[in-house]
Amino acid sequence: MEENTANQAQVETEWEIDNLPNRLTLFRVALIPVIIGSLYLNLLDFPWLYGMKQTLCYVAAWTFVAASITDFFDGYIARKRNIVTMFGSFLDPIADKFLIVSSLIILQALDRIPVLVVIILVLREIYITALRLLASDKDLVVPVGQLGKWKTAFQMFGIGFLMAYDDPYGIPMILIGNIFIYLASIFSIYSALEYTLGMWRKLKIKREEARGK
Repeated sequence: MEENTANQAQVETEWEIDNLPNRLTLFRVALIPVIIGSLYLNLLDFPWLYGMKQTLCYVAAWTFVAASITDFFDGYIARKRNIVTMFGSFLDPIADKFLIVSSLIILQALDRIPVLVVIILVLREIYITALRLLASDKDLVVPVGQLGKWKTAFQMFGIGFLMAYDDPYGIPMILIGNIFIYLASIFSIYSALEYTLGMWRKLKIKREEARGK
C-alpha cells in the first residue's frame, strides 16, 4: 500500500508544472523578448532613438545576466529538492537554446560577433542536442565535461559584455567580450569532441554487453 502511494506521488510530481524551477524557466523565456527587443531597437535609424541606444544595450545586457542567473538557480533548486518533471525536462534546454541562439543572431546582426563564430556556436548547440537525444534513446548518461562548463561560462560572459558594448570607466568591455566569445567558440569545438568520444565509448560498451547476452 505504501509502495503504491509512493509510486503515485512520484507520477504526480513527474507531471507537475507549477513549481519553483519551472517558474524560473518560464521567467527566463519571458526575458528573451526584452533582450532581443532592446538590441533590435539599435538596428533602427530613428532620431528619437539616438540618445537611448546605449541605455538599451545595458538593458539587454543586465536582462541577459538575470536570465543567466535563473538558468543556474532553476537547475540548482531542482537538484537540491529532487524536482524532476516532464515539463521542466522539456522546457529548460529549450529555454537555454532560445536565449543563446537568439542573442548570438541579434549580436551578429549588430556586427558585434563574426558570422563564423555564430555558426560554430549555433551548430554546436544543435549537434549536442542531437547527441543527447541519442543518449536518452539508448538510456545512456554522458555527463557534461569540464570543457563544456568552461565554454558555457565564456559564452555567457562574452555575450553579456558584447550586449553592453561600452568602455565605462576605462573597462574594455568590447575587447573582453570578443576574447571570451572567441574562447567560447574554441572550447565549444573541443567540448563537442569530448562529448562525442564519451558517447562513443558508452555506445561501444552497450553494444558489447548486448552481444554478450
